[in-house]
Amino acid sequence: MEEKARIMDENAINRALKRISHEIIEKNKGVDNLAIIGIRRRGVPLAKRLADYIYSIEGEEIPVGILDITLYRDDLSSLAPSPVVHKTEIPFNITDMNLVLVDDVIYTGRTVRAALDALADLGRAKKIQLAVLVDRGHRELPIRPDFVGKNVPTSREEIVEVRLDEVDGENCVLILER
Repeated sequence: MEEKARIMDENAINRALKRISHEIIEKNKGVDNLAIIGIRRRGVPLAKRLADYIYSIEGEEIPVGILDITLYRDDLSSLAPSPVVHKTEIPFNITDMNLVLVDDVIYTGRTVRAALDALADLGRAKKIQLAVLVDRGHRELPIRPDFVGKNVPTSREEIVEVRLDEVDGENCVLILER
């Protein structure tokens, strides 16, 4: 795949996450009863960064959880003969909490649907909000993020690739051509 455009650099990612952190605090009227859950893989470091930014603003630590949605995907049979299931790590009770679900890119909405199913098996949250670094459009389900770092109109032939230091050794968002 060929790099078509670099749409966010490290500074742009940091600015977007700081802004989203402020929006989360504002929309939730503070941080009481608030937790952040990252969808495994790149949603996890983004969730941890958001929690760190919120701590720097409010001076309160926000619980952070890790959600693995592998078994909840509607394309599970097409992923691999034996998909790798990782551990969901949510060391707190989500019942009656305000949750912010975090992912790197929203596309069709199917990953978020799977995450909502997984969360429903863990308890009944008071409210679930969605934060994404990039919204690329092309929804197939009626799912809309509450907090967006950057809206990027794309074609279905393009791929939006988020690279994060914790996973990839660099911080940027690229559009790749198939």
